[in-house]
Amino acid sequence: MPKHIITFLFTVVIFSCLSAVTAIAQPSAKGFTQYVNPLIGTAPLTDPKFIGYTPPEGWRVWAGLVYPGVSVPNAMVQLSPVTEYGTGAGYEYEDTVIHAFAHTNKGHWNLLNIPVLPLSGKRNVREYGSRFSHKSEKAQAGFYQVYLEDYQVDVKLTSTLRSGYHQYKYKDAKDRQILFDLAKANNEVSDWKIEKTGKNTVQGFQQNGDQVIHFYALLSEPIRQLEVQQEGKKEGQAIIHLQDSNQEPVEMKIGLSFVSAQNAKQNLEAEIGNRSFDEVSTKARQTWEDLLSKIQVTGGTKKQKELFYTSFYRSFLWPALRSDVNGEFRDVKGKTVKADFNYYTIPSLWDTYRNKLVLLGLVAPQVTSDVIRSLQDIGEKTGFIPTFFHGDHAAAFIASAYVRGIDHYDVKKVYQLLLNNANKEGGTRPYISEYIRKGYISTPQIDSPYVETKAKAGVSKTLEYAYDDYAVAQLAQALHDTANYQALMQRSKNYQNVFDTTTHFMRGRLENGDWVKNFDPKYPYYEYMYREANAWQVSFFAPQDMPGLVSLYGGSANFEAKLDSLFTVPWNPAYIARNVSSFIGQYVHGNQPDHEAPFSYYFVGKPEKSQQVIDNILENYYGVGEQGLALCGMDDAGEMSAWYVFSALGLYPFSPADPAYLVTVPLFEQVRWKLDNGKELIIDKPEKGRSLTSIRVNNKPIKGYFVSHDLFTEGGKIDVMTDQDQ
Repeated sequence: MPKHIITFLFTVVIFSCLSAVTAIAQPSAKGFTQYVNPLIGTAPLTDPKFIGYTPPEGWRVWAGLVYPGVSVPNAMVQLSPVTEYGTGAGYEYEDTVIHAFAHTNKGHWNLLNIPVLPLSGKRNVREYGSRFSHKSEKAQAGFYQVYLEDYQVDVKLTSTLRSGYHQYKYKDAKDRQILFDLAKANNEVSDWKIEKTGKNTVQGFQQNGDQVIHFYALLSEPIRQLEVQQEGKKEGQAIIHLQDSNQEPVEMKIGLSFVSAQNAKQNLEAEIGNRSFDEVSTKARQTWEDLLSKIQVTGGTKKQKELFYTSFYRSFLWPALRSDVNGEFRDVKGKTVKADFNYYTIPSLWDTYRNKLVLLGLVAPQVTSDVIRSLQDIGEKTGFIPTFFHGDHAAAFIASAYVRGIDHYDVKKVYQLLLNNANKEGGTRPYISEYIRKGYISTPQIDSPYVETKAKAGVSKTLEYAYDDYAVAQLAQALHDTANYQALMQRSKNYQNVFDTTTHFMRGRLENGDWVKNFDPKYPYYEYMYREANAWQVSFFAPQDMPGLVSLYGGSANFEAKLDSLFTVPWNPAYIARNVSSFIGQYVHGNQPDHEAPFSYYFVGKPEKSQQVIDNILENYYGVGEQGLALCGMDDAGEMSAWYVFSALGLYPFSPADPAYLVTVPLFEQVRWKLDNGKELIIDKPEKGRSLTSIRVNNKPIKGYFVSHDLFTEGGKIDVMTDQDQ
């Protein structure tokens, strides 16, 4: 065979092999983004010993529920593969088929809007999808790539705030297609539409209830045919058939808007325009690098850095942007409004007020301000500041921001709306009249309650409303409203009204004041007495008054003993609640209601005991499982991730409505916070000890364990001394 033919065939073989594994061709991330692994949290929990029980057949424990695709911080677009609809994030690591790439995500059984999938060949099927391998998959901050084996298409994805960028490299240049599977999403689709608007453009929408997501897509190749098979308003698919061409790859730039297709087009033109895929991908990665570099750590293992920066990354994916480049957004009444701030979704307030929203304020104060202005906009049109799921924790979030100097909103209006929340029935706080009248929310007597029993979750609401009262009181004090300050501070003691001194548990009370009978403190409930918890898991929650809580237990010794039991009394494996998993005794890190408990030993002068629990969680409850890609529970829009970030850094906002941080022992030798004013906060841990002995701020020893937020405005240095630092 002639030499030139051999050379040509060799080249073809090499090119074909590379096209199937082109993930290796993308340059590796550098800087701090190199430690971000978006696949962490996508794998399942399978070990019953770790879970705490044997899951029923067909159950997947709610672990992680995160997506591996692309986004930039707090963006409108989260572009990620879908392996299964009806799941938290649409992607489960153990799956082997990708059905689409959707443009919105959160990890919470909703969204997955505007799903698309590149196809090749003539396929007369109703369900589309392609097998894939993790060996040909790559996920980074701002970049995702995977090879679709059945369609022989190499897919690359990146994004901007409001637009997605797809790059498809087809093996066969003939009969290239793109599926728009607009009848599918994680929320039920009530209507959808797609139409061709130019030789290489389409636009349309997808509707879920009152929410309409518009899109405008520009393709690099002419459209030969737009095939729409729509049955009624809900069923069917649309397929774009591209003209045959040897030009590769095919690129699709797609803008989103919650207002109109015209705005989606404007978003696309403003954010991507004529920029190349590599330019957009590089900018996305640099955006993450700029954010992640605000907290720089030295020391620690590679895994610790990977978990830290991945957790940091995950903490900035939600809340999501909802306004367009022209300032327009669809408000709570469904009207198009134009404003001079960025409009965001309601944060996952039940979870993230504890830590994630504090981190948001420290790193991205402008985003935090705009989120509060978004809540204010809703409040002015409904009479109440909204909540999310349970409690009234916009109060804690807003108070946290205000006492930390974030005040670019009408604080007096917001404060009045929070007073509405705290006092008026029919708004954000269910059963508020009973709470005010009795000092607690009652629980009905049910002789044989089970996990899913419906009721008021009266104990959890009482505890949470008491903390929310404390948070609003801090605003009252700052605004010199003495009467409301005193009244709300008195109400913040209501946690005492559900504490049973005979059992030393927070316990449900009947309408007549008696305690709920047949009380089992180990049994978990979704709504009966407790919200997604048992008595053990809520009985240490009074961050506004820990000395008072210690006193209720009968003093430090009794409180310490009860805490010891929290972390040692074994979980009953017969007690199964799907999102309550991964136990240390009765403590569950796989859900949020007791995430403050590991720090509670500080309030009886035993920080070393807290550190033992914290270190156990940091070491053994993140990045777990066979592949090291599982989390011990649902990330819940970044709350679990933010817990890791603060705990690894050695500062935790134990009471987020207070401008102070509890000092723990960092994982790293040194932490450097880069402050927006050009100053730095440095945290040093000179030795390897893990038991805290003393704290020095700016070379001076301090009393107690808390440091002031002033360090985040003035800069400074914290030295964390341990038992090996003498």
